Amino acid sequence: MGTITNLNNKHLDEAQQTEVDTALKALEAALAPVVVNLEPKDRLKYGSINESNKLVVNKTYDYHKNQPELDSPDVDWVEFEKDYKSRAFLENIINRLQSLERGTINAKTLHDYDNLQSALVDHGYCSYKAGTGTPGFEEKNNEVSQFFARSGKTIEKKS
Repeated sequence: MGTITNLNNKHLDEAQQTEVDTALKALEAALAPVVVNLEPKDRLKYGSINESNKLVVNKTYDYHKNQPELDSPDVDWVEFEKDYKSRAFLENIINRLQSLERGTINAKTLHDYDNLQSALVDHGYCSYKAGTGTPGFEEKNNEVSQFFARSGKTIEKKS
């Protein structure tokens, strides 16, 4: 049974690649005002609110919208609402980007697999041709063979 090849034969042409690149550049530019690079210590300090704390935030927002007379005067409610809406928007963007990331990683994985299988087939052919003394194949075989792991153990021949 042969190896399955060409698992992903869907390819973006140059125009489509340019379109994707342009869209990503536009997205990067659009998000630049809000993108923040946190140091590891800052990420640890500020963290990410867990599900229970999200419920606290959501319930506080609900009370603020429906019974504002119960709002604390010590909270900047205009900023609270902006933060709340930004969180929801960014969470949606993150989910969509993660979906795109998963899909593109999966597509790349299949292309990687296809390339490796084709390279292995080519190497087998090259090894065969090098064994026949056909010019050029021995050098190519030696160049490609250097990338294959060797165990470092020699097999003893039984007499």
